[in-house]
Amino acid sequence: MTENPAGAATPKVGNLVLDCTDLDAMAAFWGGLLGMRETSRDEDWLDLEPLEGHGPVLSFQLVPERKTIKNRIHLDLNVPDVHAAGERARRLGASPAGEPMGSPEAPFRVWRDPEGNEFCFVTVR
Repeated sequence: MTENPAGAATPKVGNLVLDCTDLDAMAAFWGGLLGMRETSRDEDWLDLEPLEGHGPVLSFQLVPERKTIKNRIHLDLNVPDVHAAGERARRLGASPAGEPMGSPEAPFRVWRDPEGNEFCFVTVR
């Protein structure tokens, strides 16, 4: 951690947590999509490997209610081909949330995971 001017330690993001009603389905989808394995689990919590091997841990917390409104935070996933990434996500259980947007040379597209959480595929060249 680094120190800020006021002398308090600057926080570091340790986990990105998605609420869910099915830990197994979310682990299968996100683990499959991102090529990450499960590292720990208990009855109402599951962790995948740290993002990019050194980033925050992608975690899932079991909750009783289903998602009902738009996420206030989402993941942007950088891909070279938005269409190919979307087709792979569809095979894993995702659904598109709209049509591709942005420029034809660098489109992005919003998708929903199996529990309805939005995420974006963003073209990176």
